[in-house]
Amino acid sequence: MAMKKFGTAAALLAATMLSSVTVAHADGTVKVGVLQSLSGTMAISEVPLEDAELLAIDQINASGGLLGKQIVPVEEDGASDPSTFAQKATKLIEEDGVVTVFGGWTSSSRKAMLPVFQRFHNLLWYPVQFEGNECSPNIMYSGAQPNQQALPALTWAEQKGYKSYFLLGSDYVYPRTANLILKKHIAHDGMTLAGEEYVPLGGTDFSSIIAEIQQSKPDIIINTLNGDSNVSFFKQMAAAGMTPDKLPVMSFSIAEPEAKAMGPSLLAGSFTSWNYFESLPGPTNAAFVAAYKAKFGADSVVDDPMVHGYADVYVWAAAVKKAGTFAPLKVRDAAVELAAQDTPLGGVGFAANQSMYQTGYIGELQPDGQFKIVWTSPGLIQPVPYDPLTFPGKVCKIPH
Repeated sequence: MAMKKFGTAAALLAATMLSSVTVAHADGTVKVGVLQSLSGTMAISEVPLEDAELLAIDQINASGGLLGKQIVPVEEDGASDPSTFAQKATKLIEEDGVVTVFGGWTSSSRKAMLPVFQRFHNLLWYPVQFEGNECSPNIMYSGAQPNQQALPALTWAEQKGYKSYFLLGSDYVYPRTANLILKKHIAHDGMTLAGEEYVPLGGTDFSSIIAEIQQSKPDIIINTLNGDSNVSFFKQMAAAGMTPDKLPVMSFSIAEPEAKAMGPSLLAGSFTSWNYFESLPGPTNAAFVAAYKAKFGADSVVDDPMVHGYADVYVWAAAVKKAGTFAPLKVRDAAVELAAQDTPLGGVGFAANQSMYQTGYIGELQPDGQFKIVWTSPGLIQPVPYDPLTFPGKVCKIPH
């Protein structure tokens, strides 16, 4: 589609509610929340994401700030626990007076925070791929909807000739709902489900699952494990002689930082589906990668959620300028009316449903820890929160 404007409605959500937060401070600063897991099983993924969000804030401050204010990030640790995320979101809004929050990773954490943002009429910028089936006026969903990550992965796999699929995930809402959608499409397309298994978030014992995989002999594994469970899974698969070159694995939550932490040799030859890879060409991405490495070390790597978090901060800043205020609901309305923003992802923006238009990519992990892009969607993919095959008749209608 043409990259002109992603919000054609005059105002996505009319200002039916007034924000209860203090939008600026007399000392020339404005506070925003940065809420990620700095401890627990998700820290392997969320610490680099927070670094990218803070980098964007630093850059905006260095360029003069926003509406004459310097942005002060208030950092909190969600500790890989949904209830902690809800508690910290409440604290950020009610006690710290932040005008918006950037953060979250797991869908469990997002769903725990959602009532908080609804109650306080604030706005969460959520940067990670998820299962869809949700549409809230208090969340900007920049991470991929299922039709922007999971279904492109299935399209690629079918084009490769894979007919039998084994679904493996962590036991919480995102993997189960994403796999529900995948199962509907696998059956619809005449493919076979070889098996489906889940482990608790942070689980490390895959012996029985590997035995099931060996028995069912799938053509490919679709992996929706999250966090450091991936380390145990790939190590135990390798010990069983089932390396990615012998049995393809398509992962939805492994990117450059996870590959570096786990060791690229363990994952080399496996595949992943994202809307960004560090290896993407273009001057804006090159500048972002260079800035990140300059701040966090030449050996640092960047990934899709990090870039979405980074882009979220910049889109928020552009929306603040357009709205002329930090008031969350007015900023939200301005965000969907913005022209396409130049980001490391390319030219992207938010649709009227507060989800992001973006390109789909399939990458194959190389021995150096970078991904070779082996498939690209024909163009920008429109975000569809409710898969029509899985949830017929359901559409995203945010009240105006």
